[in-house]
Amino acid sequence: MAKEVQVVHHPRRRRDVMMPYAPALLIRRGSLLFLSGVTAAPVYHSHPHREEEFDLPSHMRDQAVLTMENLKQTLEAAGCTLGDVVSATRYLTDAGEQDDLNRVWAEYLGDHLPTTTTVEVSRLATHPRCKLEISAIAVADSTPPKRRRKRSRSARTARRPRT
Repeated sequence: MAKEVQVVHHPRRRRDVMMPYAPALLIRRGSLLFLSGVTAAPVYHSHPHREEEFDLPSHMRDQAVLTMENLKQTLEAAGCTLGDVVSATRYLTDAGEQDDLNRVWAEYLGDHLPTTTTVEVSRLATHPRCKLEISAIAVADSTPPKRRRKRSRSARTARRPRT
């Protein structure tokens, strides 16, 4: 069954302003995918952190591009795209850089407008050089494509005809 997502607007919606997000999205059908927060740092990094894994650019625009690429790759691993994102929480260490983030956000999402919340924080837990973290929820089709299961070696050899 295919997903169904509907944008919800207030009855007295102002049409003279452009909003970079939807006020609400109603999910009627689909499966929810919850994504952990991603930053500009590699998604898979050492714990405890190793300094050499956090050679990050100093500008918000550059970090936003890397963060969106990490978000995109995580979505793709689950069979989704950025167009499937219905909600995102964006954590910034400097709200004054939100316009830079919004420009990159628009480049990646185009006309697609998920719900968003943007929060300024004093620091992100990943690393002091990280300026941005995004967590998201996406909607996938209710019936994901079937994956071919690997059989164990014993199962493969058990099915071979004996000669």
